[in-house]
Amino acid sequence: MNKFPLYLQVIFAIILAVLFGLIFPKQAEAFKPLGDIFIKLIKMCIPPIIFCTVVGSFVSEKNVKVGSLSLKSFIYFEVLTTFALIVGLSFAMFFDVGTGLDIPKDNLDTSFLEQFKHNQPHTFADFIINIVPKTVFEAFTSGEILPMLFISVLFGFVFSKVKKKIPTTIILIKDLEEIAFKLIEIIVKLSPLGAFGAMAYTVGKYGSKSIIKLFIFTGLFYGTCIFFVLVVLGSIMFFVCKKNIFTLIAHIKDEILVVLGTSSSETVLPAMIEKMEKFGCKQSVVSFALPAGYAFNLDGTCIYFTMAIIFLSQVFGIHLSWMQIFQVMFVLLITSKGAAAVVGSAFITLTATLSAIPVLPLESLAIIFGIDRFMSTGRAITNLVGNAVATVVLDKWQRDS
Repeated sequence: MNKFPLYLQVIFAIILAVLFGLIFPKQAEAFKPLGDIFIKLIKMCIPPIIFCTVVGSFVSEKNVKVGSLSLKSFIYFEVLTTFALIVGLSFAMFFDVGTGLDIPKDNLDTSFLEQFKHNQPHTFADFIINIVPKTVFEAFTSGEILPMLFISVLFGFVFSKVKKKIPTTIILIKDLEEIAFKLIEIIVKLSPLGAFGAMAYTVGKYGSKSIIKLFIFTGLFYGTCIFFVLVVLGSIMFFVCKKNIFTLIAHIKDEILVVLGTSSSETVLPAMIEKMEKFGCKQSVVSFALPAGYAFNLDGTCIYFTMAIIFLSQVFGIHLSWMQIFQVMFVLLITSKGAAAVVGSAFITLTATLSAIPVLPLESLAIIFGIDRFMSTGRAITNLVGNAVATVVLDKWQRDS
C-alpha cells in the first residue's frame, strides 16, 4: 500500500466507502469510530503545533513585523468573510430553490435540538470573553482554536521581548514543533482509514434519503462554493499575486482529498503549514497567518450560513427584510469566528445565531440537519483553499511592504 501516493490511497478509500455504504448501509454506520478516532488524533496535535509555530514566528531570526501582519490579516479576513456571506446570500436569493418545497411543518423531528441546548446565543461581549481561557492549560485542552491562538500570540509577544535571555526555552519550543510535525506525519498515514470510516458512515446513515430530498439545495451550495473558489479566490490569486489558483489547488491536492474524506479542514493544518512553505511563502508568515485563518477566515462556513438561512426562509414562506438580513450578517461576522473547522461546529454556530436573532423558528433547522454532514465537506474544502489563498496574499503583502 505504501507504494501508492497518499492521495490515491484516499481516493480508493472514499470510493470503497461509498460503495460499501450504499450496499451495506447498516454495517457501514459501524465504521464511524474510524473517522472519529482519526480526527481526534489530529486534533490532539493541533494545540502544540499552533503554539510552537506562532511563538516561533515571533522569536524567529527571520521574523516579520507581526503587528503589521496581524493588522493585514484581520482586514483581509474580515473583507473575505463578509464577501463570502454576500455571495451565499446572493446565490440563495437569486435561485430561490426553497420556494415551493413541500415539507410538512408540523411533523418536523426536533429532537436533535436537545444536543445543542447548551450552546446558548453569544453576545459580542461573550465572544470576547470566551477568547480568553480560564487557565493556560485550558487553551490546550478545550479544543477551541481562538483561545489557543490568543495564548500563542500572548506568549510569542512576551518571548520576543526576552528571547536573548531564554535561548534554551526557544530551542525547546522548536524541538517540540519538530516532534509534533513528525507525529502528525505518522498519523496522516492513517488518513485512508479515517476517510473510509467517515465516508462509509455518512453514506450509510444519510445516503439516498437525504441527498434526494434536498438535492437541489445541496447542489446549489456546492456550485456556490466552486464559484467562490474559482472566480473570487481565483481573481485574488491572479490580480494580487500574479499566480494561478489551479496551481495552488494542484499543490495541495493531497490535503483536499483528506478533507473530502473527513469533512474537517483541521485534519490537514499541520500538513498545510509545510505545503505553504514549499509553495514559496515565508515560514514566519505561514506560522501566523494559517492558524489565524483557521479561526477567522472560514469562507465556506460563511457561505453556508447565509444560504441556509435564506433557504429556510423560502421553505417556510417567511419574508426577511433587508434590516433583518443585515442583522443576521452582522451577528454571523462575530459568531462565525468561533466556528472551528471541525465536523458539526458550523451547525452549532448556526443554531446559536438563530437563537440570538430569531428571524426563523429554531425548529426549521430540522430540515437541513440531515444533510449537514454532506454540507460540511464543501465548507471544509472551501475553508481550506480560502486559507491557502489568504496565506499567499499575506505573504505577498509582507514582501512588498
